[in-house]
Amino acid sequence: MRCLFVILYKRCIFLSGLSWEPYSRAVEQVRLRCTEGFLEWMYPARALRVILEPNLSSAHHTTVCIKPSSTFEGANIYVERAGQLHLLLSEAEKPRLRHVSCFSTRTAQRVALFLLASPQRDISRKTASFQYELLSNQSVTGPDFQKMALVEAMCRPCDNMELLMAICSNDFVVRGSIHNVTHDLENHMSQVEVGVQRVYRQKNRVFQQDQATGMWRGPIKTLLQCKVKKGTGDFLFTGNEHFGEAWLGCAPRFKDFRAIYQTARERGANPCEFQFD
Repeated sequence: MRCLFVILYKRCIFLSGLSWEPYSRAVEQVRLRCTEGFLEWMYPARALRVILEPNLSSAHHTTVCIKPSSTFEGANIYVERAGQLHLLLSEAEKPRLRHVSCFSTRTAQRVALFLLASPQRDISRKTASFQYELLSNQSVTGPDFQKMALVEAMCRPCDNMELLMAICSNDFVVRGSIHNVTHDLENHMSQVEVGVQRVYRQKNRVFQQDQATGMWRGPIKTLLQCKVKKGTGDFLFTGNEHFGEAWLGCAPRFKDFRAIYQTARERGANPCEFQFD
């Protein structure tokens, strides 16, 4: 479930340290009951305790991932465990602030983050903001976003059942061709630029129409170790989104997908209906 806050913008919550009593030692506390969202703390002062309590009684989320904004400053982020604070993100570690950090949790029902404001001599504007996602994947056990991506991009072709399930449940399903592939050696990632013929489903607006050309296109990320190369022909691209970015799941050639789906449908083995036209 995605957060829908009614404070200035949907899916966001904005807080300001300027509104707090200057000599109070009280720690402000907010509760976020969604599995993903965005928090912005302007003019950080003293401390802020953030309780992640997904409003899902049957949730089995075991991993929390935090993505700081590019302008994150003014605070450090800690994880609260058994009454102890463990540093997750430090304002001083600028390189780490460019990446996503993940940690495992023992309980899916309640996770506590503790934001401690850095000492400041003035009231110049600083903002500590970040996105968060609660994930159900148990393979993500450390502060490494690539482990989370590995689940989506296992560098192998999907089998027939995985493909049929992907078109039913993945965040995006599009038909298109590969226009370009670029590689980020530092972060061990690759980006596939896709020219889209049809968007069957997308969670957010990752794939958009170019106003000048009228063509639909969008980027899809995967791991560098998957060694993705530019190829000809049409593909069916499926996958999930994390922090507004599309991550590659299954990507068969479209003609192969059509044959697999039609065979499954004739046998009554398709888990959902798929409209080709």
